[in-house]
Amino acid sequence: MQHILVYGDSLSWGIVPGTRQRLPFDQRWPGVMEGALHTLGRRVRVAEDCINGRRTVYDDPYKPGRRGIDGLAQRIEAQSPLALVVLMLGTNDFQSMHPHTAWHAAAGVAALVGAIRTAPIEPGMPVPPILVVAPPPIGTPAGAIAPKFAGGQHKCVGLPALLQAQCAELGCAFFDAGQVVSSSPTDGVHLDAPEHHRLGLALAEVVRTLI
Repeated sequence: MQHILVYGDSLSWGIVPGTRQRLPFDQRWPGVMEGALHTLGRRVRVAEDCINGRRTVYDDPYKPGRRGIDGLAQRIEAQSPLALVVLMLGTNDFQSMHPHTAWHAAAGVAALVGAIRTAPIEPGMPVPPILVVAPPPIGTPAGAIAPKFAGGQHKCVGLPALLQAQCAELGCAFFDAGQVVSSSPTDGVHLDAPEHHRLGLALAEVVRTLI
């Protein structure tokens, strides 16, 4: 059996837009992906390491533990051997308390790739390949999280293209989630259940070529 690690934020954790609830595993995209890979005859186990509000390398001034780079190497060590790491982060870098642009988020993702590749895994275990997924663009922030993401729809512009170019340089696989899903109109940021399903199926097709 091959092991895949999904490292992400609330878009992968499966928060239900407009609530603080969480979709069941088989309805959020990592679970949909796992099920689709099983259907394709691949014996895989998908482990999720996702937390609401996670940034790439930047601090959340209000909540501790949201810097995605902190402890990442040890998470890779703990989960190894891994057949693949799926990395989908960047959305929270555009929260209103940050001045970041797409360039800053892409630079943060590059730092995460470096942390994964230099993790202190056991001798003889493989350095896992990495699939970088560009999150779908932020829509018009709405509801309770609107102040938190005010202006995010402008700051995130250009992220997929930057990540794609970066992945070509770093030798990572790349997928643009915005080509198959859109953020929920309920809050402008997260994914509705049908979008999780669509993304999970699309990523299964990509992942089966990488493992």
